[in-house]
Amino acid sequence: MQHVRLAGPGSGAEKYDILTALAVKGLAASGVMQTSVLRLMALVTARYNWARDEVTIGQREMAQLWSVDERTAKRETKRLLAAGFLRLKRPGVKGRVAAYSLDMGALYRQTEDLWDRVGPDFVERMAARHAVPVPPPDRPAVAPPRQAEAPDGPWGRALRLLEYSQPAHFASWFSRLTVAAHHEDELTLRAPSPFAAQYIATHLMKELDACVRACFGASCRCKVVGNG
Repeated sequence: MQHVRLAGPGSGAEKYDILTALAVKGLAASGVMQTSVLRLMALVTARYNWARDEVTIGQREMAQLWSVDERTAKRETKRLLAAGFLRLKRPGVKGRVAAYSLDMGALYRQTEDLWDRVGPDFVERMAARHAVPVPPPDRPAVAPPRQAEAPDGPWGRALRLLEYSQPAHFASWFSRLTVAAHHEDELTLRAPSPFAAQYIATHLMKELDACVRACFGASCRCKVVGNG
C-alpha cells in the first residue's frame, strides 16, 4: 500500500474509515489491546495533523489526554510503536517534542479481518485503498517485496509469475499465500485471514487460477482457505 498524506478534497472519507477500522478493532479486542486502540483513537482524533502526516506531542500532554501518569503514557507509546500502529518520525530533543506518524500499512493489515463487520461497502473501499497501485506507464515499475525466502518448485514459479503479471495485487494479496496442501490436481492455498481468503476467491481467483495452471498443470484446481 502506498502511503499518502490525507489532506484536501476527498480525504475526509478515508479518515473516517480509518477511525472506524480502529473502533471495530478495539471493540473486538479486550484488555490491554482494547485500551491501546482507544487511546490511539483519542490521540488521532484530538491531535493528528493530517496535512503534515504527524502528531507532535510530549509525554506530559499525552498523559493528560489519556488521564494517566507520564510513566503509563511512555509505556503506552512504546506499545503502540511495537504493535506497528505508530512510527517515530522525529525523536524528541531538548526544547522540542517527538513527532509520530500513523503506519497506514500496518493499520490496514491489522484490521482487515474485521472490515466485513462494518459492511460490504466498507470492505470494498478499504480493500481498494489497501491494494498496491499500478505505476503510471511513464514511470518504471518497482517490484513489490517478495517473501523473505521464496519457495522452490511449482509454487515458487507461480509466485514469480504472479509478481510479474499482477504487480497491483501481489504485495497485498498473493505474496502472503502459502501452500496448505497439494494432492494430484488439487492445490489448497492458505491466506493469512478468512477475509483475505474470501476477497481473493471473490475478486482475484481468475488471475490466481491462470498462474497456478501454468505452473502446476492445466488440470490443477485451486482453492484458498483462511488461516484461523
